[in-house]
Amino acid sequence: MMSENMKVAKQELVVQENGKKEEDETIETQKRKLGGMKTMPFILANEICDRFVGAGFHSNLITYLTQVLNVPLIKASNTLANFSGVSNFTPLIGALVADSFAGRFWTIIVASIIYEMGLISITISAIMPQLRPPPCPTQENCKEASNSQLWELYICLLLTSIGTGGLRPCVVTFAADQLDMRKSKVESRKWNFYNLFYFCVTIATLTALTVVVYIQDNVNWGWGLGLLTIAMALSVVVFVVGSPFYRKVEPGGSPLIRLTQVIVASVRKRKVVVPDDDRLLYENRELDSAISHDGRLLHTNQFKWIDRAAVVTGDDMKESCQPNLWRLATVHRTEELKCILRILPIWAAGILHFASHSHVGSFTIQQARSMDRHLSHSFQIPPASMSIFSVLTVLIGLALYEHFFVPFARRFTGHKSGVTCLQRMGIGFAINILATATSALAEIKRKKAAADHNLLDQPTTHVIPISVFWLVPQYCLHGVAEVFMSVGHLEFLIEQFPENMRSTGAALNSLASSFGNYLGTFIVTLVHQYTGKETNWLPDRNLNRGRLENFYWLMAGVQVVNFVYYLICASLFIYKPLEQITEGCKGTDVELADETTLLDNSKGDGNR
Repeated sequence: MMSENMKVAKQELVVQENGKKEEDETIETQKRKLGGMKTMPFILANEICDRFVGAGFHSNLITYLTQVLNVPLIKASNTLANFSGVSNFTPLIGALVADSFAGRFWTIIVASIIYEMGLISITISAIMPQLRPPPCPTQENCKEASNSQLWELYICLLLTSIGTGGLRPCVVTFAADQLDMRKSKVESRKWNFYNLFYFCVTIATLTALTVVVYIQDNVNWGWGLGLLTIAMALSVVVFVVGSPFYRKVEPGGSPLIRLTQVIVASVRKRKVVVPDDDRLLYENRELDSAISHDGRLLHTNQFKWIDRAAVVTGDDMKESCQPNLWRLATVHRTEELKCILRILPIWAAGILHFASHSHVGSFTIQQARSMDRHLSHSFQIPPASMSIFSVLTVLIGLALYEHFFVPFARRFTGHKSGVTCLQRMGIGFAINILATATSALAEIKRKKAAADHNLLDQPTTHVIPISVFWLVPQYCLHGVAEVFMSVGHLEFLIEQFPENMRSTGAALNSLASSFGNYLGTFIVTLVHQYTGKETNWLPDRNLNRGRLENFYWLMAGVQVVNFVYYLICASLFIYKPLEQITEGCKGTDVELADETTLLDNSKGDGNR
């Protein structure tokens, strides 16, 4: 009787286990049906609207500050640079919120709503006359905006910055979540996801620079900003409509806490000897399953002091046989910290890169305003729309890069992408130096034309008889540099960051720009303060009496030093090694994130 009861109980247990297994398989099948290319129109629509709004709002804001609010040029330029700095810093906060507990989907929704609030506020301020100073067409003895009017602007900018903080790091990574980003799948794909993403972003920027800027300059700012407000509202609606199709990756807990736990465990075990055989280090697939969907990170011999956190000692386990994560970390978690430490020197090179041209947009608009911008007797190009040449170069460059540069470079390098992310970024650094030098030569040409026609002291009443198209070469070179540097930088950070920290990796892309803007503001302030009154390189009102070309030469020199630093860091970098489970196999196949680079560095790495 007892044995029969045991058999029945055992059969019931087997049935329960089989039922649970079938249920898990059903859930997994349903998850696989979510995501894919069908979600891209909804996600990219949100990103396109965001970048359309950002480009239409920020590209011409220097005109709004100097022509509508009558703010002096240097103060206005620094205000924009600081605003850009905040907008590029908040993505780090948004990324940590998304990766820790909120998830990318809800972070995007909430951020879009906050962004919309900022746009509504600034549109109202542009419509109501009492929220801005009296018009001043001559730009002489103008009444500057009051403190209350400026604070109204600052609050609007702060709201849009917070909104940007939730959108920028999450949209691109949320789109990546919808696709199979395992190495084998990415290699079999005939297109580069990041090139496609950046192409859509550039289309949005191009539309904003042509349509919105024209409305702002030739109709009024109320309509120009109102159009942006409507576009942002539509982006929220479209994104929510696609909700049933999205694959929503659950957040894996705070990445900052995980990294802190590894550091604390390493410090606690500073006297522990790390074994020579890395197979003796602690691994726990079940514990790491939520943060390693694409595969676990493999052990590397870099930063050996971190490996102490994965050495098992007597006090590391709790009574429940679960590890005390403040005393013991898995190999995957120690390698997460190593990945970030390897990335930071490369990331830091981007700071000086962004600082070198953080104010170039503002100054170039002022240059264009003084030059002949006529395409016909009745139509002239708005100054802020000159950056359309940079945007067009990016669009054309991305298409040429994918279809011509990659196959051509592959013949020489043998690399599947033509060049590695690091090589792509290095080319962008070099081209940007040339672009800055070209900016200096164009300014010398512009001032010479002003001097030849005795217009040095008439910056607003007369147009210098020199075509604005002399500025086009620098715009085109900046566009080519962006094709290499910006796309490569974004791809590098997202791909080389640990999987469950991809939003944070995307945020670091913006954070480099943020620090660059602040550093650029500091440099501009020093140059303006210490280059004298009569021969000031960056005067407040009359750029013709300045020495803007000297500022460009200074920035070119800074970039040369930064380029040398980058080459040193890139030569020492080791791509992350990744273990992946190949479909159709019961075992585990080890695939390396970038085999070419790892082989080149295999002597000092010791990856298994």
